[in-house]
Amino acid sequence: MNQISLATTGFKLETKRKRKRELLDEMNLVIPWSQLPGLIAPHAPAGNSGRPPFATEMMLRIHLLQQFFGHSDPAMEEALHDIPLYREFAELDAGIPRLLDERTILRFRHMLEQNDSGCRGVEKCQEIQDKHTGVGWEIALMPGKRKALDKTNASHALTDRIEKIKFSIRVNVGHPFRVIKCHFGHRKTRYWGLAKTTSQLLVKFALSNLWMMRKRMIQGLAA
Repeated sequence: MNQISLATTGFKLETKRKRKRELLDEMNLVIPWSQLPGLIAPHAPAGNSGRPPFATEMMLRIHLLQQFFGHSDPAMEEALHDIPLYREFAELDAGIPRLLDERTILRFRHMLEQNDSGCRGVEKCQEIQDKHTGVGWEIALMPGKRKALDKTNASHALTDRIEKIKFSIRVNVGHPFRVIKCHFGHRKTRYWGLAKTTSQLLVKFALSNLWMMRKRMIQGLAA
């Protein structure tokens, strides 16, 4: 007796919208793809010899997949082979002659670690100062500088009170930490490879800002 397959009966399995697909679809809408590759391109290899390099946006998409789901370089290579959803997000065409290997992913990550980071302190960012000349930057003191304040000095005591007010506001900024822990899986960090860890955290916090604002941004795009 031949077994009747579900396909021949007209029965169709309804595919549930998975959390991974929903996350990637939403982030794909809010990440500024038209701008980010242009910031990275000047630091990317020229590819004057040997095999042509992969597109910068494709490499960036794969790097962000690592940040979303916590994949190492070797695991990312395997996932690109095994998970169609990842290839779809990375815009890897079915006719592409080759997929990326872990060394290519590693080299791109190292390039970002060496060139694509934020400034620590507005006083170190002349471009920001020139663009916002009338802004008074109320940036919190580093813990060491605040600890060094002499509370018996009236000026230092006032500074300390201001810092406490800043802290009461900044405490609400703790939400991005929950996002990178619970949604992007960064519950543990490492002390070996600090450059890699720093780069990952910078990217994850930038993505967390987009993730928290994604609903409003998507509504704005649809309007």
